[in-house]
Amino acid sequence: MTTVMDQRSFIIKNISTALNLKVNQVENVIGLLEQDNTVPFIARYRKEMTGALDEVQIKDIMEQWQYLQNLQKRKEEVIRLIDEQGKLTEDLHDSIEKAEKLQVVEDLYRPYKQKRRTKATIAKEKGLEPLALWLLELNREDVNQEASKYISEQQEVTTVEEALQGAQDIIAELISDEASYRQWIRNATHQKGKIVTSVKDEEKDEKKVFEMYYGYEEPVQKAAPHRILAINRGEKEDILKVSIEAPGELFVKHIVDKVIGKKLSPSNQWVIAAIEDGYKRLIQPSIEREIRKELTEIAEERAIHIFSENLKKLLLQPPLKGKTILGVDPAYRTGCKLAAIDETGKVLDIGVIYPHPPASKTAEATKKILHILNSFPIEMIAIGNGTASRETEQFIAELIRESKKDIYYLIVNEAGASVYSASDIAREEFPNLQVEERSAVSIARRLQDPLAELVKIDPKSVGVGQYQHDVAQKKLSDSLTFVVETAVNQVGVNVNTASSSLLQYVAGLSKTVANNIVKQRDEAGKFTDRTELKKIPRLGAKTYEQCIGFLRIPEGHNLLDRTPIHPENYQVVKALLKQLDSSISDLGTENLKLKLKEIDIEAVSQELGVGELTLRDILDSLARPERDPRDELPKPLLKKDILKLEDLSKGLELQGTVRNVVDFGAFIDIGVKQDGLVHISKLTKGFVKNPLDVVSVGDVVTVWVDDVDSKKGRVALTMLPPATQES
Repeated sequence: MTTVMDQRSFIIKNISTALNLKVNQVENVIGLLEQDNTVPFIARYRKEMTGALDEVQIKDIMEQWQYLQNLQKRKEEVIRLIDEQGKLTEDLHDSIEKAEKLQVVEDLYRPYKQKRRTKATIAKEKGLEPLALWLLELNREDVNQEASKYISEQQEVTTVEEALQGAQDIIAELISDEASYRQWIRNATHQKGKIVTSVKDEEKDEKKVFEMYYGYEEPVQKAAPHRILAINRGEKEDILKVSIEAPGELFVKHIVDKVIGKKLSPSNQWVIAAIEDGYKRLIQPSIEREIRKELTEIAEERAIHIFSENLKKLLLQPPLKGKTILGVDPAYRTGCKLAAIDETGKVLDIGVIYPHPPASKTAEATKKILHILNSFPIEMIAIGNGTASRETEQFIAELIRESKKDIYYLIVNEAGASVYSASDIAREEFPNLQVEERSAVSIARRLQDPLAELVKIDPKSVGVGQYQHDVAQKKLSDSLTFVVETAVNQVGVNVNTASSSLLQYVAGLSKTVANNIVKQRDEAGKFTDRTELKKIPRLGAKTYEQCIGFLRIPEGHNLLDRTPIHPENYQVVKALLKQLDSSISDLGTENLKLKLKEIDIEAVSQELGVGELTLRDILDSLARPERDPRDELPKPLLKKDILKLEDLSKGLELQGTVRNVVDFGAFIDIGVKQDGLVHISKLTKGFVKNPLDVVSVGDVVTVWVDDVDSKKGRVALTMLPPATQES
């Protein structure tokens, strides 16, 4: 009898093998999670216990732990249910216990599952199960003679044919419930099957979005995730018919060989007919559903992964700190909304211009922009990338050129700005502004501090995904929330300027506690010491432990409060500085940096009773007390002028910004109306399995024009230098 501890050890070993980690790493992470520690806290402040695992690795352990616990619970439940029927054998018990996937457990349970009324159950009610078992024994006796024994008016079996049909229905179900057959057919369908699509209702596909799938097929094992999601959407919209075709004759032969082999019996023809029926009517449709579900889950995971990676890069875009910015939310009829903000994000001016048709008040618009540029020390202009973006870019570029002002502009991803503008958060921030005016403020602030602004928006609305509406929404939401939490905690938060939206992503803080922090700040003024946060309602000792290292007080009394050093290590820092004949006031000075470089990590770690990994983090924080990891990333591409589609020619070298990464390549903003596509085959020399291995959202890359389709307004780009292309 296995104990709870045995099961726990077994699960931990399984996880360490699956994730290629040490057993003690997995064990410690699970222990820390069970003590209600958050993922960011464990990753940052418990490195000795985890062996410096990052947030993603810790989350992987957490998800595997949950899956295997659920698997174990299901095994116990299935064993109990079969045992209650008195049908649990030692072999079956062992097979269930050894199963490593939920699907295998369900296959083993299938024959014992309470079924709805089927052809087989009706035949059993008529007393035909013994005949079915007799046929499977492959006797040499006369089949009709045996079947005639089951004719009974009372059981509503009036002919030999009816008796044999009922027996065949029972055999078909027995065959379809056999776990080993199902597993073999499932694997074989994966290897030999193909997805086939055809058009069902072409009229519903007005824009011919699904045209390539009107008559399409590809092997199941080669089906790309983005194509699976496209096919699913076409089917859902009633445009496509979708099926999985597999060599059924081969599968039937496999079962026949297993059941009959080389035995010669008068029963063979009935058993073979039952096997064929079992495959076509029961196994094939069920396996098709399972495989399509599995392909969809894989495709969804892939789409969610791409969205998550893109979001992470977008959130961690380098902030353009200390800049006074003019935000422009472009539009045609309703005009371009303007918002000038100072270096702290405070609104200086609001306006609207109509440089485009139908109004075309270009001179008036120019005058208004120049007035703002002359009134405030504007250094940059942020233009949203929505409707009329390129026309607005052209207008701004010409204005900068003609005014000869030393100002740059950038195209900013405005996805979700309209969602934010109409939200309760925006109304609280700007009660006196119109919805459109708020979006111009959001666009400007996204340039100034992308992370602080983007956290105000539901991550799903940020618009760097692929098929995000076609995937499991809870999975997507959980994954994106994790990405935002990770980004926020890696950067750290100024507790005196952060919005409630930003604070609630800090490890351990709930929405209520975040609101309480802002309320306390508004009523009592700025926090001057981390310990003051202990007085916040609902912020108990555990929450304080989890969040406090990520909350910074740049203007605080204690200089350590501006660093990522956790208060639990303040005494260690004081002892270290005493050893170095330095004080807290020396933080970040060149003198202290030199002393820190000479430290013997191993020796000092033992002297101070602190782990080496933690000590290294402390030393880094003392050398760079207010370090922002985003500052070390390449700055965004600033522009002064614009290109037209006509300016492009094959081979032209350009610099651009990666706007979105998808399964089949990357979309690059090169300053023309449409983003150009670099196909996956043109990202780098050699095979690329995943575009994210080569590029990320926000990267500034060098590209060459590969092809221009003026009619469709499409630009194909390549990241392969001309010399490489020729070779």
